[in-house]
Amino acid sequence: RVKMDGSDIAGSPFPSDRFSVRDWGNRTFRRVNLPTPDCAVRVSDCEDIAVINTLDGFSTQPRITVPFTGAIDPNSVTSDSVYLLNLGDVLTARGFGQRVGINQRLWDPATNTMVFEPDALLAEHSRYVLIVTDGVRDAAGKPIQRAKMDDDDDRSRNHRGHGDYRRDLRDAIRAHRGFNRVAAATLFTTQTATSDLVKVMRRIKASTPAPANFMVGTADGAAVRAVFSASSVQAIQFNRQISAPAGFTTTFLPTPVLNIVPGAVGNIAYGKYNSPNYQTAAQFIPATSTLSGAPQLQGSNELVFQLFTPAGPKPPGGWPVAIFGHGFTDSMYGAPWTVASVFASQGIATLAINVVGHGGGALGTLNVLRAGDVPVSVPAGGRGFDQDGNGAIDSTEGVNAAPPRTIIGSRDGLRQTVIDLMQLIRQVEVGMDVDGDGAPDLNAQRIYYSGQSFGGIYGTKFKDMQAKH
Repeated sequence: RVKMDGSDIAGSPFPSDRFSVRDWGNRTFRRVNLPTPDCAVRVSDCEDIAVINTLDGFSTQPRITVPFTGAIDPNSVTSDSVYLLNLGDVLTARGFGQRVGINQRLWDPATNTMVFEPDALLAEHSRYVLIVTDGVRDAAGKPIQRAKMDDDDDRSRNHRGHGDYRRDLRDAIRAHRGFNRVAAATLFTTQTATSDLVKVMRRIKASTPAPANFMVGTADGAAVRAVFSASSVQAIQFNRQISAPAGFTTTFLPTPVLNIVPGAVGNIAYGKYNSPNYQTAAQFIPATSTLSGAPQLQGSNELVFQLFTPAGPKPPGGWPVAIFGHGFTDSMYGAPWTVASVFASQGIATLAINVVGHGGGALGTLNVLRAGDVPVSVPAGGRGFDQDGNGAIDSTEGVNAAPPRTIIGSRDGLRQTVIDLMQLIRQVEVGMDVDGDGAPDLNAQRIYYSGQSFGGIYGTKFKDMQAKH
């Protein structure tokens, strides 16, 4: 049978709402509340759990564990014998009744534990019941017995919030048509994954920012418009800041790749805009209640963007534009260049920024070398910094949260990048005048997104926000 020790995470199916508490400020009306080990001994585990316990539910792609009292036949664990039922969005009941199978099964004979994942991404802020049927067989091929459910387990009756959980689970099982075959079940709620970004998006959409500034170049000590005819650019020197306080390496941007489609790119331009910053100095976004709370603005960032416009006459309404998201360790001075002429050949401009923590340090510069004209210096817009204090600025340094919140990884760096891209869209919407003639040069009604690798990850979040808008 399936183990059902409600006092032990490893002794019962997980995730489970037994390890959460009521929190009426959250959209799920719950908050994760995992027990902590001896924090004097397992310091990093306690740091990780402290972060996890700020969430209002469990992962939408959870690693599900089901421990058994003895050996089973792993091949009997299929989407027919073990599956998830969606009990609906906590507030709207949307998705109720949807069934989700399992995949990536792994059997651990040392602990008699089956591990798997859902066969699809689960809906956010929704309740799910995991159903284990007697279609699962023991090592001898016999159906597993019904687990000692919570009603039968004296050891877990006094567990925190156990009464509410036991009632909710019992109701969920009764709602399951084939409940007579249920050998075990557990109930859990998925976290609210998009709440903060949706709230920030609404703030951005309601704002009217100052137009993007293209007067960011310097030539002979004077400010100049950083818009260059592609045919006039001989090379662009990249002085990338690689160490603190001021160490640099010099390379050249891949200008030859603009000839993948010869003559397609008309102009290369650089500009600045201000984007709201929600990350603290430790590179995390403070948690707030997902229903009643709001993300806390920490300040603003002045960001540099790079733009390639097509050659030829500008169409009525301006050029359609594709925002391109570069990959991990890359910058806007890499992959966006390789696609710019292809997009331009189809009449589409290419717009890019550096991801949080990428592009070297903030002191980096570009030196635009032009035929028959003086060089122009442009800020490179690096977003990396010496986060670990070793003097070097690595290619991705600053995208991850600092200790003691290292479990966050790049989550908040990418959420901030999505915020920056939403603000960039708003800049296009209010009018982006590249050539300074007073008319917008990009079409605010035709904005697209393309990305690769890391750019596909934060791009998914970005596109989801646009769909919600």
